[in-house]
Amino acid sequence: MKNEKTYELVLTALFTAIIIIMAFTPLGYIPLVVINATIIHIPVILGALFLGPKKGAFLGFTFGFTSFINNTFKAVTPSAFVFSPVLAANVVGVSGIFKSLYICFIPRILVGVIPYFVYILVRKLLKDGQKVWGIVINLAASVLLSVSLIIFLKRMLQDKADENMCMTISMAVGIAAGVLLFVVLTIAGRRKASTNIALAYAGLTGAFTNTLFVMSGIFILYKDAYAQALGIAGEAVFDTIMGIISFNGVIEAVVAAVIIAGVGIALMRVKPID
Repeated sequence: MKNEKTYELVLTALFTAIIIIMAFTPLGYIPLVVINATIIHIPVILGALFLGPKKGAFLGFTFGFTSFINNTFKAVTPSAFVFSPVLAANVVGVSGIFKSLYICFIPRILVGVIPYFVYILVRKLLKDGQKVWGIVINLAASVLLSVSLIIFLKRMLQDKADENMCMTISMAVGIAAGVLLFVVLTIAGRRKASTNIALAYAGLTGAFTNTLFVMSGIFILYKDAYAQALGIAGEAVFDTIMGIISFNGVIEAVVAAVIIAGVGIALMRVKPID
C-alpha cells in the first residue's frame, strides 16, 4: 500500500512537471504544416487513466492554470482574454472574470476525468465480446471524422470552386477518410487486445473534450467580444469556431489517440489501469 501511494505521488509529480514544461516551451505543440496541434492535454489524459479521475482532475487544473498564466502575462493572441479572468475583466467587465474562469479551467479539468470513464466503458464493451458495440464505436468515430472533414473542406474550397464542385470534393474526401478509418479500426480491433483500442478512444475523447468545451464556451459566452478581437463579423464567429473544431480538433484528437495508445501500452507494463 505504501509503495503504491509513493508510486502514484511520483507519477503525479512527473505528469505535473511535464504539463508545466510543455506549457512554457514549444514542446507543447506539434507543427503540422498549416496548424500547431496542442498536446499539453496528453499528460492530463494519461494521469486520468493511470491515477484515476481525482488526480486527473488535479492535472487538468494544472493545465488550466498554466493556460491562465500564459494568456495573462504573454497574451500573444488577440483572443487571449477568453482564458484570462484578469484581461477579460478589462474587456467585458466583472462578468468576464467568471466566464474566463469557466473556459480556462472547467474544460481542462474534464479532460482529466472523462477519458478514464470512456476507457472503462470501451474496455468493458469490447472485452465482453460484444462485437456489435465495437462496430458502433468504430462507426461513430468514422462518421465524426468524415463529417468534420466535409465541413472543413467545404469552408476551405468555397472561394476556390463553384458550390457543386466544392461539395463533391468535400463529400468524396470526407467519406473516403471515414471509410478508411472504419476499416483500420476494425482490423486493429481484431488483431489487438481491447485495451489498446480503449486507450486510443480515451485519447480521442480527451482531446475532443478540451476542444468542444473550450470552443462552445467561447461561442456562448464571448461571441461578440471574440468577433471584435479577431476583427470579424459576429455572424462569422460560428463558422470560425466550426472550422477550428472540424480541423484542429480532429488533428489533435488523432494525435492524442496515437500517443495515448502507444505510451499507455508501455506504462501498463509497470502499472495496469484499475
